[in-house]
Amino acid sequence: MRSLNQQEFIDWADLYLRNELTAADRQRFELFCAENPSYQESFAQHKSFLADYRQAQERLDFKAVLTSAAEDYHEQNPEKEPVKVISLWDRYKFNAGVAAAIAIISVFSTLWLTGYYSNLKKTSSDYSALRRDMNNVKRNVNAHNDAIKNINSTGKTETIHYGATGFMITRDGYVVTNYHVISGADSIHLQNQRGQSFKADIIFTSPEKDLAILHINDSTFKAHKNIPYTFKKQNSDLGEDIYTLGFPRDEAVYGQGYLSSSTGYAGDTLAYQISIPVNPGNSGGPVLDKEGNVIGIISGKQKGIDGAAFAIKTKALIETLNSIPADVLRGNVVLTNKNTLNNLSRTDQLKKLQDYVYLVKVY
Repeated sequence: MRSLNQQEFIDWADLYLRNELTAADRQRFELFCAENPSYQESFAQHKSFLADYRQAQERLDFKAVLTSAAEDYHEQNPEKEPVKVISLWDRYKFNAGVAAAIAIISVFSTLWLTGYYSNLKKTSSDYSALRRDMNNVKRNVNAHNDAIKNINSTGKTETIHYGATGFMITRDGYVVTNYHVISGADSIHLQNQRGQSFKADIIFTSPEKDLAILHINDSTFKAHKNIPYTFKKQNSDLGEDIYTLGFPRDEAVYGQGYLSSSTGYAGDTLAYQISIPVNPGNSGGPVLDKEGNVIGIISGKQKGIDGAAFAIKTKALIETLNSIPADVLRGNVVLTNKNTLNNLSRTDQLKKLQDYVYLVKVY
C-alpha cells in the first residue's frame, strides 16, 4: 500500500472498522499498520474513540426512546395523570441531555489532560521488535564473501536490509522465525554457523501471532537425520531456568535467564515474559528449558527495562502449523518427539543446537 496522509488513513480505518473493505484490502491495511507503528497507534486511538462515542450515542438513543414512549403514553391516555417517573423525565430531560454531553466532553478532556493518549503512545512504543538493521553494521570477511556469492546476472549485489534468527522445526528444512522479520522481503537466505547460506521460501505467515514458517529451497541443503529438541506444549513454570541462542551479531550468541511471567507484553496469553538479555537480531530465536525442550520463540523486548523480553509460546507455533493449508506444504510438517539434548551438559546442548539455528538475512 502506498504512503497515506492522515485523512486518507482515517478513511481507510473507518472502512476497515465497518467491514466495507475487500479481503485483499483488509490484508493490505493490516500489513500497512504492521509496517508503520505510528499509524498502528493512531488506529488504536481512533478505534477506542469510536467505541466510546458509540457507547455515549447509545445512551442518548435510549433516552430518546424513553421520551418517545412517554409521548405515546400521553397521547393514548390523555385523561390520566402521568406517572411521576415520566413527569420527572419530561421536566428534566433537557438538563439530562446537557449533562450527558458535558460528561462526554469531560471524559475526553480528562483523558487528554492526564496524558492518557501520550501514555498510550508511550506504552505502544515501549515494545521493541528485535529485527537487526544490517545496513550500518560493519561486515566481516565472511559477510563480504557472501555478498560476492550473491552477485546476480546483472552484476549487482543484493543489499542486506536486516537480519534476525530462525531455527529448524523439522529435519527436512522447515524453519520458524518472526513475521515482523520477513514482512516485505524480496528474498530470504538462511546462514548456519559454518557460514553456509541457503535460499528459503515463505510458506505461511501469521501476523497476529508474529510467526512465519519458511522452507529451505536450495539444492545444496541436505536434510538432517533428526531434530535434537522437542516442542513443549504445556505452559512452563515461573522461575524455570531457560536459555536461548541467536544472532544479535554475525555469530551465534548464548543467553541465559529465567521465565519471569506466564504472560507476555500487555498480558498477552500467547507469550511469556522472560528475563534474558536480548538485542536486535535475537528475534525468532528459540527459548529452551534446561532439558532442551523448546518452550518459545523470542519476539521482542520492553524498552528501558534490561532483561525484560518476550517469547511466543510453542502452543501458538503448533496452532499455526495446524492451520497451514495442505496445498501450500512441501511434505508434511512432522515434529519430533525424541529429545536428545536431555541429560547433556549445557555446553554439549549448545554444540548440538548450533547446527539447527540460522541467521536470517532479508533482502
